[in-house]
Amino acid sequence: MNKLITLEEAVSKIKDGTTIMVGGFLATGSPCQIIDALVEKGVKDLTIICNDTSFVDRGVGKLVVNKQIKKVIASHIGTNAETGRQMNAGEMEVQLVPQGTLAERIRSGGAGLGGFLTPTGTGTIVEDGKEKITVDDKEYILEKPLKADIAIIFGTKVDKKGNVYYNYSTRNFNPLMATAADIVVVEAENLVEVGEINPNDVMTPGIFVDYIVKEDK
Repeated sequence: MNKLITLEEAVSKIKDGTTIMVGGFLATGSPCQIIDALVEKGVKDLTIICNDTSFVDRGVGKLVVNKQIKKVIASHIGTNAETGRQMNAGEMEVQLVPQGTLAERIRSGGAGLGGFLTPTGTGTIVEDGKEKITVDDKEYILEKPLKADIAIIFGTKVDKKGNVYYNYSTRNFNPLMATAADIVVVEAENLVEVGEINPNDVMTPGIFVDYIVKEDK
């Protein structure tokens, strides 16, 4: 199967109302080219699952500024003042999740688990509306898994079978999200032939990747 598609083909898979996971941390390791194309297309009412909403002029932050997002599930928004403004104005729903909990919820979604128990957030607003379970006299919150219609991730080096290597901190959230979506599209900084990535360096096996978009440098 040829997994290589054009940027236009990738963006066409995202419709109004789609739930999207976006890899990276403060746009490092984020598929910025795909995001820019989404901004240009103008799809709206998106639900975005990401670590953060980046900056107003980069990554997910551009979707925020363009008011294309209905709901954000993230660990923090402090670097993007527009996210906070829209949240306070009731223009966009923001669900804040502790960072480790966010990662584990995504991992649970990818692993097919029904959720997990964590003490993080007990006694705070994090527990509001959630089931609590006591184990050995200690109280835990039941956190449920997160999945998405599509995950858009970024790879430093990607071969034509979809095997991915991430350089340094570009790895953040990308491997987890590649397991937890119905469709996975990777934006490849460097597209290489099969065999050019040392098997020991493969961080996301190609079986998880449906489509590859070559980054236009």
